[in-house]
Amino acid sequence: MPGLDLDTPTMLPVLSRGKHRRPRKGACFMEFASYLAGERWSDHPRCTHPLLAAMARVVNDTISDGYRPRLATLIPLVVGLNDDDPHLDALIVRRAAVAGLPVVAAERQRVLAVAAIAAERVLAELDHRDPDDHTDITRVALAQAPDAAEWARSFSRGTSTTMRGFRRHAGPTAVRCSVIGIGQACVDDADTRLHALLERTVDDCHTWLAGQPISPRSPDPTRWEEACHLTGTSP
Repeated sequence: MPGLDLDTPTMLPVLSRGKHRRPRKGACFMEFASYLAGERWSDHPRCTHPLLAAMARVVNDTISDGYRPRLATLIPLVVGLNDDDPHLDALIVRRAAVAGLPVVAAERQRVLAVAAIAAERVLAELDHRDPDDHTDITRVALAQAPDAAEWARSFSRGTSTTMRGFRRHAGPTAVRCSVIGIGQACVDDADTRLHALLERTVDDCHTWLAGQPISPRSPDPTRWEEACHLTGTSP
């Protein structure tokens, strides 16, 4: 995982659920990211890939109040983490699907198994590989939900995945299904699983973009310090 570009301050921004009109009313993960990026206050800033931002919003709202402050150290890492490369959409969906498959309810497992297969197809097409040649993380995840995997393979057989449909519908649905499903799963570590999902997805995006011509930009260190005091409290 890439290290923070900024020194972690003694205080961290205090995160809360939902959308907020102004900092004194509270702030979610992506609202703080918009502030660090120097953008207009928004939970849909331009500085972060739309699907990654969608994941961050749902994780922020699903994770428990007591655990949420621990997400704050990830905020600087999403600033500037954006590109139109379709690989990013597929990598984000794949990570969401494989994280949720082992623990979510059966009906959600089917959705995520289809999403995992679709993400692999998109990546295979982009990389000129066999569409049925899945990566290890997808194979392992599908093996942990064999009934859903079998159903998804049957459902997906003979169908095609368009990039437009994947980005507009399949991707956001899979991300939301995974995050909410993990939050509602009968497990004792839902919070840590959600934290790990967001952290690993950020890492996937950084790793991919590290090999591309662009580089994610760093937020202003002064704004990071200011963000820690926007809500007037400490975690």
